[in-house]
Amino acid sequence: MTATKARNTNSKKDLSPKQREELLKVLKARFEKNIGRHQGLEWPQIQAKLEAHPEKLWSLSEMESTGGEPDVVGHDKKTGEYIFYDCSAESPKDRRSLCYDREALDSRKENKPANNAMDVAAAMGVELLSEEQYRALQKLGNFDLKTSSWVQTPAPIRKLGGALFCDRRYDTVFVYHNGAESYYAARGFRGSLRL
Repeated sequence: MTATKARNTNSKKDLSPKQREELLKVLKARFEKNIGRHQGLEWPQIQAKLEAHPEKLWSLSEMESTGGEPDVVGHDKKTGEYIFYDCSAESPKDRRSLCYDREALDSRKENKPANNAMDVAAAMGVELLSEEQYRALQKLGNFDLKTSSWVQTPAPIRKLGGALFCDRRYDTVFVYHNGAESYYAARGFRGSLRL
């Protein structure tokens, strides 16, 4: 299911008890399989927080259903929030072929993509990774070896019509620029969620 379809079929942002149970099983299994991403954190505390915030669980379900494979990547000691990123090996498959934002989408006269990354992220209740967050993710593994991901773009760059994206090639993380209205089958976006 694509992010645009998921957004349109579930406007109340709530999961059934069965959906919650299934998603928690998937998240727990991923958490246990990838312990290096979140050393020192324990699943029972994270699950308790997830169960107390069903709207965040809904957002994680959206991340999961669009191919993001969300996982815990940190804990903010100041706020007490757990931080989830999309940890799929490649940019989430059902969030590709999107231009950067609504302005970029509206500026295209023909061959418009189905949607844009910023609106899809907002509808899912997540944010695009920043360049800094993207680089932090890459310290946890090798991501986007064949794809690329839009990242939050500073206002001065966006004002001039550009947008930033990142990938990993030659064992190095690269940051590039493109026109914000561009879109490619191999470029999507990775989301972050704080809980």
